[in-house]
Amino acid sequence: MENQKLRKEIGFFTALTVVMGTVIGSGVFFKPEAVYSATGTAGLGLLAWILGGVITICGGLTAAELSAAIPQTGGMMIYLQKTYGKLTAYLLGWAQTVIYFPANIAALSIIFATQVANLFQTSDDIIVPVAIAAAAFVMLMNFIGAKVAGSFQAITTICKLIPLILIIVFGLFHQGDVAFRLFPISVEEHPFLTSLGSGLVATMFAYDGWIHVGNIAGEMKNPKKDLPKAIVFGLTGVMLVYLLINIAYLFVMPAASLAATATPASDVANVIFGSIGGKLITIGILISVFGTINGYTMTGIRIPYAMALDNQLPFSNWFQKLGKKSSVPYNGGIIILIISVIMIFTGGFNQLTDMLIFVIWIFYTLTFIAVFVLRKREPELKRPYKVPLYPVIPIIAICGGVFIVLNTLYTQPLNAGIGLGLTLIGLPIYFYKKTKGHF
Repeated sequence: MENQKLRKEIGFFTALTVVMGTVIGSGVFFKPEAVYSATGTAGLGLLAWILGGVITICGGLTAAELSAAIPQTGGMMIYLQKTYGKLTAYLLGWAQTVIYFPANIAALSIIFATQVANLFQTSDDIIVPVAIAAAAFVMLMNFIGAKVAGSFQAITTICKLIPLILIIVFGLFHQGDVAFRLFPISVEEHPFLTSLGSGLVATMFAYDGWIHVGNIAGEMKNPKKDLPKAIVFGLTGVMLVYLLINIAYLFVMPAASLAATATPASDVANVIFGSIGGKLITIGILISVFGTINGYTMTGIRIPYAMALDNQLPFSNWFQKLGKKSSVPYNGGIIILIISVIMIFTGGFNQLTDMLIFVIWIFYTLTFIAVFVLRKREPELKRPYKVPLYPVIPIIAICGGVFIVLNTLYTQPLNAGIGLGLTLIGLPIYFYKKTKGHF
């Protein structure tokens, strides 16, 4: 019934802009530090960006088959429930509530505050209070209503393109004394496989958001033809933008310098445009980051509300309450804000983003595997779009996901352990609710 209400109005170009607009966020401005710290060289760093793009394209093409076949509100939670049952879907919702969205909000608030400190040349002591203020302000803005938050999101989406375009254009033509070298691709201090893996995990935060690109399948005029094209061209476009801006960075600053700064895009902008121009670019980046915080806040506060409607959380009645005037699930927002503030105090930008990527990629990989399971179990399921080059594309996506998860377990066992621990805390709650007959 839900699918019948969707109006098929979206063509290829609109789908293409949705794909690119969904994925391009703040990671491209700040992740070079983590990428080049892990890889040590320009060549291996760029290889990590390319590999991240390839895995993302394969993941988008694979997950889109489920989006087209099961175009229901809830996205990945619905796919996992249909394939593996309620427990897996519940753990995803729980992980999104206590890790994925709070960690995103916390990490982005930290980097926003770091940019503010860099812009005004102040002490790092202001980072934590400014980060908390940013997270709280965006949450309060969302409590006013979805219309206000949505309007702000549209403005910041446009603003984020300005610093991207300027850095790419002027960076590529920058005349400086930095020697851009792709080789050697690796050095002894950075073992190839583990360095590439850590760099890849860092890039995946910049590529994150691709899981949503298939959600428009039910509203497309010709999803079988246009959806794979939109995903391939859109995500290839994103990868190209990421490669171009990283090459622009490397034309201006060597990999070692990018690895040593928490604000690589601003530092590059200062070199290219001078102090005043660099500050203007930094303001554009700040607006972009603020908009990204808003995007994760808008989506995140609705996850505990949706789980509470199915009585999956403690105090579900409390989580179900909506604002009288705004109709916003503010109680879920309060909890996510509290968790975000705790994470701001306890984690840094790269630690938080690596942890959330590790956790969410466990569920992404299960989503890729679900394509195989459902093709065998439900061959009669109507699939308006099927992943091309099956089973090659899904296998690449699965291998990429397994590599990301295993590499994080090996290189960051504490970080991975915290992520797994927070996810598994949801199990006792699930089984308690189940014994009470709530499922």
